[in-house]
Amino acid sequence: MSNRNTLIRSLHDLGLAAWFGGSLMGAVGLNAAAGVVDDPKQRGRVANAGWDAWTPVNAGAIGAHLLGGVGLLAANRARVINQRGVGASSAVKTALTGVALGLTAYSRIAGQKVSNAGDVPIESGTEPSEQTPSDVTKALSQLRRLQWAIPASTGLLLIFSALQGEQQRPEEQTRGHLEKATQLLGGN
Repeated sequence: MSNRNTLIRSLHDLGLAAWFGGSLMGAVGLNAAAGVVDDPKQRGRVANAGWDAWTPVNAGAIGAHLLGGVGLLAANRARVINQRGVGASSAVKTALTGVALGLTAYSRIAGQKVSNAGDVPIESGTEPSEQTPSDVTKALSQLRRLQWAIPASTGLLLIFSALQGEQQRPEEQTRGHLEKATQLLGGN
């Protein structure tokens, strides 16, 4: 029986990389690029067209990440239980994944409000103009914060993935198992 988890690790890592990279590119590139469109009433349409095209790819990336994450958790369940630090990092990573999912869903809802408003004048993908209706201005304000919160949260997930990769080193497993055993036996 193989101890390799190449497929589930690839789903986990590639899905997360696309989720992070797509959200960061949207914040840095797509939303700003919409601002160079000559007609301020068309800027929202351009930004929304880009995000609408990205949404199914992003959903697939998130799904792949989640499927891979569940697979990795199942494959490493003994380490999660028996190696000191792995359970805690897994719990934090799971909670952070929930936060990133919530931010992504909320961003889609706010983006849909802008899209549903039609051709209203804006400065860029997340910046209102003086002529932008108040409800769209509010949604753009939310999107302006979310466009950075999503890559920040998925970036932290990448960091926790790196930590968990380090926890799989043989010397880390040995130390973690000994520390957990010592703790269970009443030691520090």
